[in-house]
Amino acid sequence: MKKKTANQNDELRAEYDLKSLFKRGVRGKYIDQYRKGTNLVLLEPDVAKAFPDDKTVNEALRLVMKLNELQEKDVR
Repeated sequence: MKKKTANQNDELRAEYDLKSLFKRGVRGKYIDQYRKGTNLVLLEPDVAKAFPDDKTVNEALRLVMKLNELQEKDVR
């Protein structure tokens, strides 16, 4: 293998100090915002086959919610 030479056409400028760039970063800075806006659910393979995208999953869950509401009204 050939050793890499310092004369490679590199897009990174020589004046960038990567160590100082990484020091300013804050780990987990946006984690609370991420958690509030994200609701991921892992579907079992057989369920994933029946509901290929988020639209069909949402439609099915809304139908279940409506059926539950109707059932609660009948019980009262």
